[in-house]
Amino acid sequence: MLVQFVADTLFKTLLAVPIVGGLVLVALTVGGNPLELLRLDDLTQTVSTMVGVLLAQPFALAAFVAALGVVMVGGSIMMFAVKAGSVTVLLAGDRAAGAVEVPPLRFSALREANQASLERFSQGVRRLFFRYLRLGIALTVTYGMIAGAYLAFIFGPSIAAALANPIAVTLVSLLVLVSITLVNFVYLLMQIVVAAEDCGVLAAVPHVARLVRRRTKELGQALAAILALMLMATGASILATAALGLIAFVPFVGLAALPLQVFAWLVRGVVFQYVGLTGVATYLRLHFALQRAGIAVHTPPDGRVTRA
Repeated sequence: MLVQFVADTLFKTLLAVPIVGGLVLVALTVGGNPLELLRLDDLTQTVSTMVGVLLAQPFALAAFVAALGVVMVGGSIMMFAVKAGSVTVLLAGDRAAGAVEVPPLRFSALREANQASLERFSQGVRRLFFRYLRLGIALTVTYGMIAGAYLAFIFGPSIAAALANPIAVTLVSLLVLVSITLVNFVYLLMQIVVAAEDCGVLAAVPHVARLVRRRTKELGQALAAILALMLMATGASILATAALGLIAFVPFVGLAALPLQVFAWLVRGVVFQYVGLTGVATYLRLHFALQRAGIAVHTPPDGRVTRA
């Protein structure tokens, strides 16, 4: 959890660097102070000013896009490596734990299930990194297709009549969110199967298809529970931030708001990682339960795994 939290925080921090740099670039291009752009009361005016200036300066726009792309590509590759190590540790822990859900749960069983080590994490990175990188490229292409379809609907000349109805745009936006959620769900299942079966990306497709087909109800319940926990954690974080913001203006007492906000942010990040890794462990257990059923799986000719 901590490794993934640090990696996720580092990725977001790196992503903020070119964005802030672009904001400064825009402010300097129009000949003003970067802080003045941040002081604009209307956020729409800020965004429109940034977009207008960047579009009027092709070189500045290309530099900003290139900087953002470098950070996104490098950060994504780092996240693929971290996920490879995390899934490997979870896989080893699940295999060593046995039926820990059957009481009594003793401390010795927990010690045996604890398979976290730097060596195992590093081995997982070396073993799965390139396969996870190929998965990540496929995920990026899928994201691009979804974004392209959405932009074609919004700005397409043949959809001008549909744009007059805000309900249609709202429904399409919700459809995009659902599509991204399902794509991320299948992507996570592919990561789990690739690690559990030690197979290639193509060889994992029939395993994932069989898992979805045979355990649709259980997977749906787990996905709904994880999304509900994420929403509750987000809601609690928003309420905590709002409550701390109320006391931030109180003299002397407001000095305690910043460390409390930092603590709330740390708790939120760790809880999110815990919920996400719990989902990975749940899907992993469902996959192993289905494997023990002995149902045949047909793999591509170049796949590494053949099961009967």
